[in-house]
Amino acid sequence: MAWAKKRGGRKEPLFGLPAALADLRLTAADRIPNVADDKPKKAKAKRKSDDGDEEPPRERKAPVSRSGAKRRSKSKIGFGIGRLFYWGAVLGLWGVIAVIGVVIWVGAHLPPIQSLEIPKRPPTIQIVGIDGSVLAQRGEMAGANVSLKDLPPYLPKAFIAIEDRRFYSHFGIDPVGILRAAVTNVLHRGVSQGGSTLTQQLAKNLFLTQERTMQRKLQEAELAIWLERKHSKNEILELYLNRVYFGSGAYGVEAAAQKYFGKSAKNVTIAEAAMLAGLVKSPSRLAPNRNPEGAEARAQVVLTAMADAKFITEAQAQASIGHPATNVKPAGAGTVNYVADWIGEVLDDLVGQIDQSITVETTIDPKLQNVAEAAIIDELAAKSVKFNVSQGALVAMTPDGAVRALVGGRNYSESQYNRAVTAKRQPGSSFKPFVYLTALEQGLTPDTIRQDAPIEVKGWKPENYTHEYFGAVTLTQALAMSLNTVAIRLGLEVGPKNVVRTAHRLGISSKLEPNASIALGTSEVSVVELVGAYAPFANGGFAMSPHVVTRIKTLEGKLLYMRQPDERNQVIEPRYVAMMNTMMRETLISGTAKKAEIPGWMAAGKTGTSQDYRDAWFIGYTANLVTGVWLGNDDNSPTKKATGGGLPVEVWSRFMRTAHEGVPVASLPNSQVGWGLSNLAQAASQVSAPTPPAPVSNGGTRPPPTRANVRPEPAAGLDGWLMDRLFGGNR
Repeated sequence: MAWAKKRGGRKEPLFGLPAALADLRLTAADRIPNVADDKPKKAKAKRKSDDGDEEPPRERKAPVSRSGAKRRSKSKIGFGIGRLFYWGAVLGLWGVIAVIGVVIWVGAHLPPIQSLEIPKRPPTIQIVGIDGSVLAQRGEMAGANVSLKDLPPYLPKAFIAIEDRRFYSHFGIDPVGILRAAVTNVLHRGVSQGGSTLTQQLAKNLFLTQERTMQRKLQEAELAIWLERKHSKNEILELYLNRVYFGSGAYGVEAAAQKYFGKSAKNVTIAEAAMLAGLVKSPSRLAPNRNPEGAEARAQVVLTAMADAKFITEAQAQASIGHPATNVKPAGAGTVNYVADWIGEVLDDLVGQIDQSITVETTIDPKLQNVAEAAIIDELAAKSVKFNVSQGALVAMTPDGAVRALVGGRNYSESQYNRAVTAKRQPGSSFKPFVYLTALEQGLTPDTIRQDAPIEVKGWKPENYTHEYFGAVTLTQALAMSLNTVAIRLGLEVGPKNVVRTAHRLGISSKLEPNASIALGTSEVSVVELVGAYAPFANGGFAMSPHVVTRIKTLEGKLLYMRQPDERNQVIEPRYVAMMNTMMRETLISGTAKKAEIPGWMAAGKTGTSQDYRDAWFIGYTANLVTGVWLGNDDNSPTKKATGGGLPVEVWSRFMRTAHEGVPVASLPNSQVGWGLSNLAQAASQVSAPTPPAPVSNGGTRPPPTRANVRPEPAAGLDGWLMDRLFGGNR
């Protein structure tokens, strides 16, 4: 009992939860060591070691179970993945923030948001000839819009094949294409391939400049995505085809097709489509009118790409390579641009400000335009050096003023100055018909006699071209031989102011000085107005206005302007028209323009040479056409004795002979019966008495030139002269 007490007494049985926990014991390994308790022990052990009495006890490490090690390993791996995920999320977030910042920055430097709409295409002016063919186009982006559905399917596919194969699958930017271009450029150690999509190219053309900067590329990408969200793929492709630049001033496939192939884009062949698509890479360098070999080589690359993309068959590709596209020179290309410039100057007066594309129908005959161009260019090429003549101009119009051909210079690309419309030069003797017409209207006749002899006017002593004088001559002879002294005497006789009034009445619009020298054409005029002033001689004496525009329509067919016929205003009485035609016919028969002839046709005209041979003219006409030619130098320097009866007559004859081929022959107005019947008394009083022949240098006498010895007797008066002309006599 005592032992039992000493051991702790009676042990009572336990039941339930206490019984279950009674055997639960913690071992040393399960205990968490007390740091505070460990330190003294370690210190004590260390002290014993220092005294050398005993070694410090070795601590027994508790064995670690395998499951614990695995748990720790997994814990470390999980911690590493978590850290990686964390920092990846942080970097991704900062990347998103950076991208958003760049997008905002790029967007801030874009054009104003209100301007980010597809800009309206600037108005295009399409100029067509009398046969309906396109002569020229004007406007910032020349060339009409064409619908995608109106184009042959292989034309847009050619652009997709070579420029953007994944066009219908990307969202405006093609990451695959950019990566492919980057790899290619690295392999070639340079920029050999671009990654821009058609949408990006369109965005650049519509809204941005052509500068190559990172900012512009980022703006281009942002606008491309905007375009893709706002427009369908086909709309984007159609816009692209109508806005892209093809070189030589051609914007859009329609303008390019007209420029290079002389046809609409709706009618191009596979080979021509491939050449057009190939131009986009470098339009200035590959334009077929400048580099046909380069354009064809690029077209073959496009054909190969089209076949590779299954847009055409291999057989079609090979056939197109075997029959390449060729550049076709449009009708009247070159000098017809002078016509286009003239039209551009008058459009504002006809229809006002142009805010939509229009078609201008003209009176120009493309065939005659080509003939006129060749006549000027060829003549200058052959003889410009010999005669020191660098430029020329030609205007041809019908007797009612419809301009059929106009050449303002030998080379439009070198000089756009229009010498037919804008330039004003001294007409020389080609102005004399207005002096002689004034004299006829004051009662003289073609056979009136006047003296060809030296004359002095207030110290001015004009001379004839040949420095010869023929004494008494008829007005017909004086005009045909272009005798200066007779023209001056007539001008002073009828009054310089009256001569100016006559010239203005017939159509000269330039300012004319009413002085003695006006008879020799010292006041400057343009080619087109001088030719127009000759037209009444060819149409029976009616006023007319030179014109080139007949109708102006919108592309939808709305009529904006139609030319109304000129009023029948008689500015020359028929009898004087007939007299002038007879007199100026003599210029081509025996006078200064004997080289001018048109087989089977009655023609008349007048040559002109200004002082010091600075200007050479010939204005001649038939009942079909009135044509004037001017040759000279822009700086007004003298030529090497180029006269109106030389080069201008040769150009005129070449043009007029071709222009009259196949045209029914018609006579000039020549109503001789009406010449003087209503005014016989007045005209008879003007017939001069005979004068002795002019002396010659060897002491003898020289008869006046060409039929000067045959003239009406003074006793017979105008009646005798008229009967002689009507019924034959000596004439």
